[in-house]
Amino acid sequence: MTFSIAARDDATGMFGIAVASSSIAVGNRCPWAKAGTGLVLTQHRTDIRSGPLGLDLLSQGFSAQETVNILVAGSDAPGLRQFAALDEQGRAAFFHGPDIESIHSGASGRHCVSVGNFLANAGVSQAMVDGYQASRAKTFAERLLDGLDAGVAAGGETQQAMAAALLIVDRQAWPLVDLRVDFEPEPERSLRRLWNAYEPVVERFVTQVLLPDTLKPLINSPLTV
Repeated sequence: MTFSIAARDDATGMFGIAVASSSIAVGNRCPWAKAGTGLVLTQHRTDIRSGPLGLDLLSQGFSAQETVNILVAGSDAPGLRQFAALDEQGRAAFFHGPDIESIHSGASGRHCVSVGNFLANAGVSQAMVDGYQASRAKTFAERLLDGLDAGVAAGGETQQAMAAALLIVDRQAWPLVDLRVDFEPEPERSLRRLWNAYEPVVERFVTQVLLPDTLKPLINSPLTV
């Protein structure tokens, strides 16, 4: 019940994921990323344990394909799992368990990968890759959101999406962007609105960690923390 686009940005080395689902709290369960390391997607009968484990494997130098292979081999129910990974070099890999009965698919492009299940049609994943790669948006976040929108336009899920998330990691140990929408119709639209509100202060939230004395307060701003 989930469809996602994940990528490595060539210009900055950032890793990012945009994901939507009819299942609540998709941002807490499915997308995983670590700066300078790579990313992992765990979907369909989601095994949250596979996210941190996959990132640990990537940090040890395993490739995306090796990481996915190990996750499958170590799974207690591989037939029902869907995994994807992108390593530090931008190499992609994905896996669909043979017991997944819904329409599911995966696609990869240059330093990007998309997977989905309970899809309206098998072309949704390729549409997300194409949408991401064709985007001319200025920011990595917007290109990921364009990829997500392309998946929605291609049909998305068989059920109405009610949750969405945007996760991006850069150079620090914490996410640069971690935005989530839950239990809302058309969550991809709400997610884009959240990004538009968050974008002006993204770098500020990094600076306040590293160089707090250099910041001046944002007067009457709800975004000041």
